[in-house]
Amino acid sequence: MTMPTNASAAAHALTDVTASDSTLRRFLDGLPGVDAVGLEGRAASLGTRSIKTTAKAYAIDLAISMVDLTTLEGADTPGKVRALGAKAVHPDPTDRTTPSTAAVCVYPDMVATAKEAVAGSTVKVASVATAFPAGRAPLGVKLADVREAVAAGADEIDMVIDRGAFLAGNYMKVYDEIVAVKEASGAARLKVIFETGELSTYDNIRRASWLGMLGGADFIKTSTGKVAVNATPANTLLMLEAVRDFRAQTGIQVGVKPAGGIRTTKDAIKFLVLVNETAGEDWLDNHWFRFGASSLLNDLLMQRQKLATGRYSGPDYVTVD
Repeated sequence: MTMPTNASAAAHALTDVTASDSTLRRFLDGLPGVDAVGLEGRAASLGTRSIKTTAKAYAIDLAISMVDLTTLEGADTPGKVRALGAKAVHPDPTDRTTPSTAAVCVYPDMVATAKEAVAGSTVKVASVATAFPAGRAPLGVKLADVREAVAAGADEIDMVIDRGAFLAGNYMKVYDEIVAVKEASGAARLKVIFETGELSTYDNIRRASWLGMLGGADFIKTSTGKVAVNATPANTLLMLEAVRDFRAQTGIQVGVKPAGGIRTTKDAIKFLVLVNETAGEDWLDNHWFRFGASSLLNDLLMQRQKLATGRYSGPDYVTVD
């Protein structure tokens, strides 16, 4: 596709590609193929970058502010969600200079409890929906899931795409579902989860990224955290390239959320380097980049204390999620 001369023309051109199943298929299948060796090599190379101690302190606080502190278990209780909300607001109760996390992420039936727990803070409440994590439900059920979460006060909705439809090449069905969920989300920001570990190829991840953005995603997200392969530097790099290129063509900025498997401060900093070097500084903000994590925050807090005091904290310094 020839790059349009301005954002409005670009947005119009990309609206045209969703006019029919055939035009959408032609556009997605016409995206450039991914050089897997080159992609993985660049991700690995960027992961070797070292940063100075002062920059590390900044990066740790930035990463803390980007965490979506998450509990998505069948055994979740109101008490656990309230404790999670308190931790999101004050991750280190002994040091109030520690930034709050970006959000807490819970199931729809726990949204009201989470909302109460973070009231008066900057912490958002995100809710998974659309029959998370499998996404195997009729559209009406998925939309009811979304509306219930929004009515309970969710600021953000994390939806899962129908991977079966996507892998079967039924792109228009996936697109229509994203559009419908976006409408049902109202003012809540929409994160579209691809479950990259089930998409098999980098080409599919690139197609899913563009499909999500065409459907109105405010964020594109790697994974549910419920499968064997979740966020990796390579698949996140590919999605960062997609949001960069989408903004270049449309003027519309979309966020990225790697989720699952990011557990250490070292990992988080590698991802922040990917963001800076690929999409640019505009994405180095929790409005545009998030970590979907449960255990990452604890390591960030311990590394933060190490920088401040010169020693690691004892095992009881942070709560165990």
